[in-house]
Amino acid sequence: MSGDADPAAELITIPVALPGRAYDIVVGAGAIDGVARLLSGRSRVVVVSQAAIAAHVPTLLDALAGAGIDAELMLIGDGEADKTLDTVADLVGRFTRSGLLRNDAVVALGGGVVGDTAGFAAAVYHRGVAVVQVPTTLLAMVDSSIGGKTGVNLPEGKNLVGAFHQPIGVFADPAVLATLPAREFDAGLGEVVKYAFLGDTELRATLSSAPDTVVDRDPATLARVVARCAAFKARVVVEDEHETSGVRATLNLGHTLAHALETAGGYDLLHGEAVSIGLVFAARLAAALERISTEAADEQVALISALGLPTAVPRAGRVSGAELIALMRRDKKSDGGLTFVLDGPRGVERVDDPPAHAVERAFAAVGIRA
Repeated sequence: MSGDADPAAELITIPVALPGRAYDIVVGAGAIDGVARLLSGRSRVVVVSQAAIAAHVPTLLDALAGAGIDAELMLIGDGEADKTLDTVADLVGRFTRSGLLRNDAVVALGGGVVGDTAGFAAAVYHRGVAVVQVPTTLLAMVDSSIGGKTGVNLPEGKNLVGAFHQPIGVFADPAVLATLPAREFDAGLGEVVKYAFLGDTELRATLSSAPDTVVDRDPATLARVVARCAAFKARVVVEDEHETSGVRATLNLGHTLAHALETAGGYDLLHGEAVSIGLVFAARLAAALERISTEAADEQVALISALGLPTAVPRAGRVSGAELIALMRRDKKSDGGLTFVLDGPRGVERVDDPPAHAVERAFAAVGIRA
């Protein structure tokens, strides 16, 4: 079944047609069963996960055991603060002691922290072993598990060390979102609404017309949402795998400020929460630059608010604009100045070094003092 298939079907398969590295994203009930089929014939597998999502581990381990695969579980810390080079060093050391070889595989079972960290460990171990992504959060299902971006944080900034390492499969079962803590689920909506602003008009219509069904985790609605986001990202990844043409960089809408907020606040904001604030900032900055109308920016902010997402930095977590600008200059997209992804008359595109007065207006709109 293709990415344009009816998402109400039990399983939706979305191809990521990269030459020589093609793989499928499988979305739907029981998707996790596909992991064992994909890895059949491999002698050893390491499952990297976290204690906080232990409820989903037995299903995966039982499926692997049923396929005759020797699997070992390795846990990492639960927070963004554990997404570090130290964690990677610890993981690859454990890979070595477990006897993991180049033809074996790593399965990342969890949210973005697990996917990014385990994916990077797999990328550098033996110069690259296969990795399978099994996302258990909404944010990971629609974004971080897809496309091969892996990496960890430094004290100086988010995701500053990493590698492109495509998975050999992504398996997402939206049913696991039923038990996701409310804050984690809501944070995932920050990435979902990003896709709506990137030009997925059907997704935007779904979010605008029935935000309550999304917030209430209606299964049919979630299946449509996850599938549309995954298919959108898959198309962009195929077109620009390594962010060389600038097309893939558009997926960073809202992320320049978001990453700076996460770093400045010691990750007290979840990634999706920071992205939500970053989207408001990007909309107001685009309006300040007269790239879009004030009314268009208002519509974007209204949709973010309707989904119950934050539209400003919490008072307790406010930082200065000067501190954030310094962090944004170190962003991966930057060439030394300030680089944003903004909406405009030609759609979403990269904008370099906007004037200070426009940045200050956008800062003010999200509660940041210049």
